[in-house]
Amino acid sequence: MKLQHFKKQFFTELSALFPETEIQSFFNLLTKFKLNLTRIEVALQTEFTINKNDLNFLQNALEELKKQVPIQYITGETEFYGITFKVNNSVLIPRPETEELVNWIVNDYKNETELKILDFGTGSGCIAISLAKFFPKAQIYAVDVSSEALEVAKENAIKNNLTINFVEANILDIEILQEKYDIIVSNPPYIRELEKELMQKNVVDNEPHLALFVKDNDPLIFYNKIADLAINNLTKNGSLFFEINQYLGDKITHLLEQKGFKNCILKKDFYDVDRMIKATLV
Repeated sequence: MKLQHFKKQFFTELSALFPETEIQSFFNLLTKFKLNLTRIEVALQTEFTINKNDLNFLQNALEELKKQVPIQYITGETEFYGITFKVNNSVLIPRPETEELVNWIVNDYKNETELKILDFGTGSGCIAISLAKFFPKAQIYAVDVSSEALEVAKENAIKNNLTINFVEANILDIEILQEKYDIIVSNPPYIRELEKELMQKNVVDNEPHLALFVKDNDPLIFYNKIADLAINNLTKNGSLFFEINQYLGDKITHLLEQKGFKNCILKKDFYDVDRMIKATLV
């Protein structure tokens, strides 16, 4: 099949589901991923013929998109903080907001070298691996309850030639930590069940609920637990960084202040909503 014919089919079959700009973005991603063609090359090579194997992949991708499967799960990869990560439906797709959290840590500690960092709820490993790239001398530990997620994270670490100490554990079951850390960071589950109806269908139907949702009656369960661990296991002047539910910033700040953390900073993301908190032990 000629690429131009497939493009016409692609846009026609997705037109009822997505805006044209998003369809174009999907098309660009897939043709770059499978055919290694840039957008300009696609436009210039009007007679480009897709071979059978590549066409099968692209047709299957089209069917998955019609089911609203995220494009990142179709290609099996996504970019985060300038690094390509493997992803599948065992892990959340890393978001730009989480890049901002990583960047906050990088900017605060850019002059440090011998750091010890703990990432709770590592998922694909995006936070831990991005920090390991920037802080090559750091000792980095990453915890997740899901063995499937940790397999993905381990592959991502190997792919980037990085050593991360991965630990399979339920955060809520951890009573003590054996080490002291300069930085403890977490993007824990924080979406309340009542907020499900506000979310995009492709997220709710495809991404792991274990990493997304908390009960309405205890939405701060992970923040409370991690803060308790951090109180005893941060070094002097060590920092706790959280990604948060935009509706619960004040409550999480109050929780941390009650536990004795100082200099709690609530920060907005590029959507101008409360998205991350830094708290310090003095």
